[in-house]
Amino acid sequence: MKIATRPILVMHGNGELRTAIRSLTGREYTFLEVPDWDALAGAIHEAPPSALVVVDPFAAPSGGSTTTLRTLVEEFPSVPVLAAVAVTPDCGEDLVAVVQAGAVDIIVIGHDDTREALRERFRMAHSRPLKVLLDHLLPADMPGRSRAIVESAADVVAIGGYGRDLSTALRLGRRTLLRWTERSALPPPRQLLAWLRILVAAQLLDDPGRTVLSVAMACGYSSDTGLRRVMQRFLGETPRSLRRRGRAFDAAGAAFLSRLEHLRERRKVAG
Repeated sequence: MKIATRPILVMHGNGELRTAIRSLTGREYTFLEVPDWDALAGAIHEAPPSALVVVDPFAAPSGGSTTTLRTLVEEFPSVPVLAAVAVTPDCGEDLVAVVQAGAVDIIVIGHDDTREALRERFRMAHSRPLKVLLDHLLPADMPGRSRAIVESAADVVAIGGYGRDLSTALRLGRRTLLRWTERSALPPPRQLLAWLRILVAAQLLDDPGRTVLSVAMACGYSSDTGLRRVMQRFLGETPRSLRRRGRAFDAAGAAFLSRLEHLRERRKVAG
């Protein structure tokens, strides 16, 4: 898989905010300005899983409500959407409405829009949708080290990374990471990342706004053939069959948990 530069899709009329976000582009991000909600939906449709979205939640034609934002989030629930707003003394209800509409975070214009603050906001937002799903998926009694490795793998996959990036994130050498995954009854690093990519793909399949082909392309494949091959290998099902059954993430998550249980049992036998 090719590592895609992380795109930030920006639909906002504040020029200073756009300039601040653009200052992060280069090695870290790719900046893409979109003019309206329809263009934003089209851009998300083509974007990789590492995409972030920054919007004015009340931009026309929302008429001052968060209905359009809610519709976008419902169509693409796997994409982190950050709402950038100017806070006033009487805007409390508006902020609550923005969060209820599905924004993963709020950028307060004039306060949270410095280069450093934006970088931290974006870093935290990348894997949040997947981590929310993982939090519900992983067993409550999963050891802390095992959970930390899986969550770090989610961070790496969210930005299109590889095994070396997981080693860097955990501040471990590759051999040490291999030992840690083995002792934690987890798949080896490359397989763990492959599983997390499958979970990401399944998460995207649950987005009603995406086609199977767009999911494959968003995950780094030039066609749906590669995604189909990987899913058949790990899950015994194709992306289309998962989508037809509905709740693709639940099916992929169950297969991942089954794999973890197999590794735990094997480690117990090995003593």
